[in-house]
Amino acid sequence: MRGLSTALVVGVIVALIVGFAAGYVLKPSGTASTVTSTVTRTVTAPSAGTGLPSVIEVGALLPLTGRLATVGEDIRGALEVAQDDINAFLKQAGLPVTFKITFEDTQTSPDVALQKLQAMHSRGVQLFIGPASSAEVRNVKTYADSNKLVIVSPSSTAPELAIPGDMVFRFVTDDRAQGRVIAGLAKQLGLTHIVIVWAGDAWGDGLHDAVTNSAKAFGINVIDGPRYAPETKDFSSEVQQLNKIVTDLINQAGASKVGVVLICFEEGTQFLIQASRYENLGKVVWLGTDGIANAASVVQDPVASSFASKVKLFSPIMAPTESTKFKEVKSKVVAKLGREPIPYAYNAYDIAWALFLSVLATGKTDGASVAKILPSVADSFFGASGWTKLNEAGDRAFADYVVYKVVTEGGTAKWVAAGIYSMATDSFTGSLS
Repeated sequence: MRGLSTALVVGVIVALIVGFAAGYVLKPSGTASTVTSTVTRTVTAPSAGTGLPSVIEVGALLPLTGRLATVGEDIRGALEVAQDDINAFLKQAGLPVTFKITFEDTQTSPDVALQKLQAMHSRGVQLFIGPASSAEVRNVKTYADSNKLVIVSPSSTAPELAIPGDMVFRFVTDDRAQGRVIAGLAKQLGLTHIVIVWAGDAWGDGLHDAVTNSAKAFGINVIDGPRYAPETKDFSSEVQQLNKIVTDLINQAGASKVGVVLICFEEGTQFLIQASRYENLGKVVWLGTDGIANAASVVQDPVASSFASKVKLFSPIMAPTESTKFKEVKSKVVAKLGREPIPYAYNAYDIAWALFLSVLATGKTDGASVAKILPSVADSFFGASGWTKLNEAGDRAFADYVVYKVVTEGGTAKWVAAGIYSMATDSFTGSLS
C-alpha cells in the first residue's frame, strides 16, 4: 500500500454467524436457526509495491429518484453505514487506507445508469454496487463485460441475467424463486385463477414468466392482464381492462377463487388508487412483489393504503437471516433513515464488505482481479443479510422470503410481516388473513 514499506498481515475477524451453514442448505425447515461462531481468517494486505491506492473507491449506482426512489434511499442508508463500519475497521487495523463509496443517481433509468457508469469508469472506478433494477443492469452489462467492470446488484432479479462467467454478480436470488413464492401463496390462498398485471421491462417480463410457469405447475389458471409501459402515469385503460377480466372470473368462479398479481415498482401506488374505483377489484385478493413490498408511497397515500389494506396486497421479498449481525446493522440503518429499510438494503451492506475484502485479499482494485476472488469471498461470508453464497451464475444461491401485507390500525396504514415463505419446503408460515 502507498505509504507502507513492508507487507502487512492483517488478521481479519469475520463474524460468521453461520447458522450451521450446511444445515441451512440441506435441512428442510422453515426459517434457518442461527448458531453463532467466530472464524478467524488471515488476509495478507499487499505492500507499497502493489500500488494499492490510499483511497479505495467504489461506485454506487442507485435509483435515488424515479420509480425506485424508496429503494435507492434505503440502500444508500445501508451503504453509508457500511462505509463507516469499514473505515472504522481500517482505523482499528492501523491501515492508512480509506474506503469511499461515491453515490450516483440513476433516476431508475437504464440510459442514465449507463451514462453514470461510463463517467465513473473514465475516472478509473472499476467496482460498482448496483444498479438496482434489472432493466438498468441489462443496459450496463455489455459495457461492464467489455471493460471488465464489476457490477454487484443488491436487488436485480431478472432470470435472463443469470449468466455464468460474466462481470455481473447479484446478492439476491433470481425471480424463478420469487415466481414460485407468489404462485405458492396463491395456492395456499385457495385461488384457482390469477390475473397478472405487469410492467413491460426486463424485470417485469421475467417475473411474469416465472409466476406463470410456477402457477401452472400448481394447477392455477393464469390470465394475462394489461402489460404496461414502465413510464405510465395514468392507468385508466389498464384498470378498466383488468376490471372486465376480474368481473368475468368472479361470475365464473366466485371472488374467493380469483386473485390479481401486480408486478410493479412504486408506480403501483397510482395503479391502486385508480383500481379502488372499481367495486369488483376490491372483492378479490391481490398479490404484490418485491418491487412494491414495504414501499412508503403505498401507505402514505390515503386512497392507495385503504385499498391495499382491503385487498391485503401480500408482497414477498427476500428475507435477511435474523442474526446478531443483522440486528446490529438494522439498528444503525434505522437510526439513519428513521424507518426500517427494505431487506435489499442489507444485501447492499454485505456487498460493500465483500468488495472491500476482495480488494484487501488481492491487493488490487481492478475489476478483473476482484471478479476472480469475489465468489470465494462471498461463499465464506455471513453478513447482515445472511450467508452470501453465490451460485454458478454469480447470483445468491438460496434465500427465504418474508411476505408483507398492508394493514390499517388506529386509522394508520402500515406494512407488516405476514410471515415467511420457505423455499426449502414450498410452504408459508404466518397469517394470510
